[in-house]
Parts: sequence; structure tokens; C-alpha cells
Amino acid sequence: MKKEAILVAGGAGYIGSHAVKALRQSSFLPVIFDNFSTGHREFITGFDYVEGDLGDPKKLNATFESYRFSAVMHFASHCYVGESWENPYKYYHDNVVNALNLLKTMLDHDVACLVFSSTCAIYGNPVTLPMAEDHPQVPVNPYGESKLFIEKILRDFSQVYDLRYVALRYFNAAGADPDLQFGEYHDPETHLIPRAFDAVTGRLPELEVYGEDYPTPDGTCLRDYIHVTDLADAHILALEHLLQGRPSAAYNLGTGTGISVRQIIETIESVTHRKVRTAIAPRRAGDPAELVADPSKVMRELGWQPNHSSVEEIIRTAWSWHKLKFKH
Repeated sequence: MKKEAILVAGGAGYIGSHAVKALRQSSFLPVIFDNFSTGHREFITGFDYVEGDLGDPKKLNATFESYRFSAVMHFASHCYVGESWENPYKYYHDNVVNALNLLKTMLDHDVACLVFSSTCAIYGNPVTLPMAEDHPQVPVNPYGESKLFIEKILRDFSQVYDLRYVALRYFNAAGADPDLQFGEYHDPETHLIPRAFDAVTGRLPELEVYGEDYPTPDGTCLRDYIHVTDLADAHILALEHLLQGRPSAAYNLGTGTGISVRQIIETIESVTHRKVRTAIAPRRAGDPAELVADPSKVMRELGWQPNHSSVEEIIRTAWSWHKLKFKH
């Protein structure tokens, strides 16, 4: 029986690569489409791939002509909050315009199902906690605005065209593939856990902790960390939801539990048996004290569970991969 082909835009990235593996394990044929501007070539070994940019409609069209795709997963977006303030054109153009290129190609080739990588950044600062899908959507940076624009486009397209979608709004993706095939690294690295590992191993002199005077139990920010393997599982459930003909939807992906920066540091020290050198820095503009998901909708409607998202498993898998990647 021929496997259903799924285009994975951005499939060489951190989250996309885990979704590609989950697709193969679920008997789909993932086809990676990536320009490798931030994706990693070592993540595509053994998979079908096309080197291309979503800003190139001709390349997109040729790829859709080469495969009969049943659906698309879209991960290919810029995702740094700070950079989005420094270069908003890049975020509005590449995230929004390129998504339109992808959607037009899907429509031209009668591909009706899209799983979209969205973000809790579309909500902005929390009004209520935990944050459900009907939380007010008031982004506080161009990154969040660009993702919200795409969700609005998807809502409009789904009303007019033969297109259904699931938007998955991630909270804090973390951890690594338990088989150590894929993990998290960026250039520059801005995420807390890999930066803490760099402080542990001497790649960084110290880990900056941005603020210790928040109205939280230990004074540091609380975030909802979700293991990347659990994220990948949610993408498979969302894909199956669409392929079964079910309606468009948006879901939060988080655990419903806030973990503080200091708790992350303490867990890293426990797992690595090493000290994380830290320095207290001023709060970053726009950092809320707490961001925690209400994931009850995705659990109820898709049957999803965060099976690997304990802070200990997140840190243990991330550390195992980090040691392998950086040889320490």
C-alpha cells in the first residue's frame, strides 16, 4: 500500500525534524521542504527532501507536481521575539507572505489539509491563567503578530476555499529526541535550557537570569515547558483529525503547569551533577511573570496527552543530546 505523502515545510528544524520522525513512525511519507537557513542538514539523513524556499513559487509548484501530497505541515517561520523587533520586515514578509505562497500552491494542487505551527505569542500578556484558546489575542511583538495574521488568513481561507487546518499554539518547546537523532541548537542560541547547558560546560561564562523580583514563588518567570516529542505526537493527531474530514480547529499545546527559571536551573544541576553559573540581569521588556496553557481542549478533542513533559525528562533528554552534539 502506497504511503500518504506529507509535505513538511521547515522539516530540518528543531520541531519539524521531530514531526518528520513521528510521521514516518506513523506510516506516512514525510517530504522535507527547507532552505536550511536555520534548519540542519544532518537532520534530513534518510528522508526525502527538497532544498527550496517558500518565497520561490516555482520551486513550490515543482515540488507539488512531483508528489501527490495528502496534507502539509508548516514549520518554516522565523521565531525570535527580539529579532522580530529588530527586523519586523523580515517577520511580516517571510512569515506571512511565504505562508500565502504555500497556501496558494496547496489550493492550486487541491491539497486541502494544513497543520500549522503557531504560538502562544498570539495571546500577548496573560489576562487570565491558565490561558485557553478563547483568551484575548493581543500580541506584543511582530513575531506574535505575524503568526496571528496567518491564523486569520487560515480562518478566512477555510470559509471560502476547500481548505481545513489545525493551528497548534505551542508554549515552551524543550527536550530532545530520546533516540538522540535530533535536538535543540540555534545560532545564536537564545533558549534557556541549551544556554544553561552552555554555562555548565564552559561554552558560556554564565547564564543570565532576567529578573528575580517577579510575583512568583521564587521571583523568576514561570513558563509551561512541553517536550518536543509530545509536540510531534500532537501534530500526528492533528493530521489524522484533518484526514478524517473533521473541521478546522486551534489548540494550545502545554502541560498546564508553570515551571520557574530557578526550577529549571536546579533540575539541570541535579541531572548533570554540575553547577550552573548564573548572573542576575534586568528584566527583559515584555516578559510576563507567568505563561501557562490550558490544554484541556486538545486533550478532550484529539485525545492528546503530554506523556514526556516532566521537567526531569525534558532536561535528561536535552542533556543527553547536548553532550552528544558538543562532545562533552
